[in-house]
Amino acid sequence: MSTKKEELAYVLINPYTVHKSRTGGVIARLFTRTALELVAARMFAPSRELVERYAEVTISTKDPQDRKIQELIRQYILDNYSPDPKTGQRRRVMMLLFRGEDAVAKVRKVVGSFQSGKGTAGETIRDTYGDYIVGPDGQVKYFEPAVLAAPNSEEAEGKLKLWAKYSESDSGFLENVVSYPKNAKIEQTLVLLKPDNFRFPSARPGNIVDMLSRTGLYIIAIQVHHMSVGEAEEFYGPVRAVLREKLKDITGQRARLALEKELGFGLNPQTEKALGEVMGPLFADEQFSQIVKFMTGRRPEDCSGLAKSQPGMEKILAVVYEGPDAVSKIRNVLGPTDPRKAPPGTIRRELGQDIMINAAHASDSAENAQREIKIIKLRENSLKPLIEETYNCKL
Repeated sequence: MSTKKEELAYVLINPYTVHKSRTGGVIARLFTRTALELVAARMFAPSRELVERYAEVTISTKDPQDRKIQELIRQYILDNYSPDPKTGQRRRVMMLLFRGEDAVAKVRKVVGSFQSGKGTAGETIRDTYGDYIVGPDGQVKYFEPAVLAAPNSEEAEGKLKLWAKYSESDSGFLENVVSYPKNAKIEQTLVLLKPDNFRFPSARPGNIVDMLSRTGLYIIAIQVHHMSVGEAEEFYGPVRAVLREKLKDITGQRARLALEKELGFGLNPQTEKALGEVMGPLFADEQFSQIVKFMTGRRPEDCSGLAKSQPGMEKILAVVYEGPDAVSKIRNVLGPTDPRKAPPGTIRRELGQDIMINAAHASDSAENAQREIKIIKLRENSLKPLIEETYNCKL
């Protein structure tokens, strides 16, 4: 019997790593090499106050990295997490929370530790995405740790509580944190990484984020979500009407062929059309129920009252991208709904299976993106309640 206990571990993806669109590669490493459960994700734009308080608790006698490296990290936090001293613009930081047995140690092992005079070729996240360059004179010429993570569970708890305290003011839906050229057509669009990406630990979620990075857009919000049946019905509500109309012809044809085979005589086109009018909406409603079940783990007809508002059993990752022509750029990389019709190199061609299990959803208009963002409550703070519940505290 295992004596190891479940715990929370965090990873902070540094502003430079986020800016260089290395986020997907980092996420893929964390999923495949820790096999931990991703339970929360949130974008921060840290204030100077949060940065200074976090930097204060960086030095630790329990950190395997020597004091010199810890001092470099402390100064790095002050210099690179703080708002730009010239413009006051805040920098984007992504926080990921993982849960599982010995989660802190597993995450730290994958993140890696810098050691003076030593280096490896890609074993850890820092090996691949970080830099620690020392000149012939022994002076550090360049330092980029790529990500930050706690050295032990005690420090993970303390630092998570600190970030949670500032999560209302310094994190969430980051608007007005990216500068754009004048007259640029700036849009926000929503991407949902669907449940098929989380059936088992794999690089799929990271690969999707990495493929979307080719758009040059900016991530301004991210959240792990368990969609309720009520949310799914509202989210996909417009699809139901489309299905009812679209499936009439194919349903009528299938019904005619089935009846002809069963009865042994032919039916005319008028009968086929009538069958479509009757059976089409029924078939569409069944397809709609399958979509809801896929996204939530429950069929809508099996839920009523309060059950429809309960978090679903399936996990999705919601990501909001911002930038010029965001809607069309994301949809071009995602590809058509049917993976069989998607061009090579698109997400759905690479990772999709069929029209429903097709890796990800993307908003089809800027207006619809705002509707969808509201439905899944992306502006609400789900990080702080999770940390308060985990550590039985009120922050």
